Amino acid sequence: MAKQKRDNINRLFVAYKPSNIGSNQYLSKLKWKYNALKAGFSGTLDPFAKGVLIIAFGKYTSLFRFLNKTPKRYRATLWLGAHSDSLDIEMVKQIDTLKPLPLEDVQNAVASLEGELTYYPPIFSAKKIDGRRAYDLAREGKEVVLNTINSTIYETKFINYNHPFVTFEATVSEGTYIRSLGALIAKKLNVSSGILSSLERLNEGMFHYDDEKPLDIRDMLIPPKNSYLKDIETILLGQKLQSEDFEIQEHGTYWLDNGESISIIEIDNDGVHYLLNKVSLNEKV
Repeated sequence: MAKQKRDNINRLFVAYKPSNIGSNQYLSKLKWKYNALKAGFSGTLDPFAKGVLIIAFGKYTSLFRFLNKTPKRYRATLWLGAHSDSLDIEMVKQIDTLKPLPLEDVQNAVASLEGELTYYPPIFSAKKIDGRRAYDLAREGKEVVLNTINSTIYETKFINYNHPFVTFEATVSEGTYIRSLGALIAKKLNVSSGILSSLERLNEGMFHYDDEKPLDIRDMLIPPKNSYLKDIETILLGQKLQSEDFEIQEHGTYWLDNGESISIIEIDNDGVHYLLNKVSLNEKV
């Protein structure tokens, strides 16, 4: 039986994307499951990867940039000796037989990634070259030359070494390519190559998987809360605001609790600006 017309709902939750499905395809399944009209996600997971995917419906999709979603933590298994241009199991073209390595060397290689890191992203990535995605160019067999990027590796954790597989965890800044971290570990071990045979995102900042339970958007925001000291109708009507009418008047970005909705404002030298206004807190709007 066909579902009724989809609902326009505001909802934020954490889904768990399984392996072997793209993030956009999985989002479509969630839209159908919840009968949602508008939906989005933060932080694309490669099809072979699984784990935490932040999902928003309705107007909550406009709040991704204000959410407390860093650092991110991943668990990965590195396959030493395997070759793939994509640095994962999707395009394996050769497997070298390697002798087992000293456990201490493997542990040290994982630990050596911690700190500020400059490296090349995978050629099969969403980086753009002259307006085109790098992975599209790579699939066409064209040369892909990418600039180095910088990431912060806050913490690494060695989990297990069962030759030729190394399992580790990494807590990283946004935009870090874990596939590249795997390749760097292989390089530090002086082996021919290394690709990820599995990848799981364990959390994004405050966001952990909890059976797709709806989250209170007010608990997940990066900006601090501010209070408007005059009639709230001024905000609800989108009228001009003055910095002296707020409890906190320092320059910065803040969120406001309007009762049934929230607003995001910015205070700077030019006054007070709405970044988002009247985002409803009701699930169905």
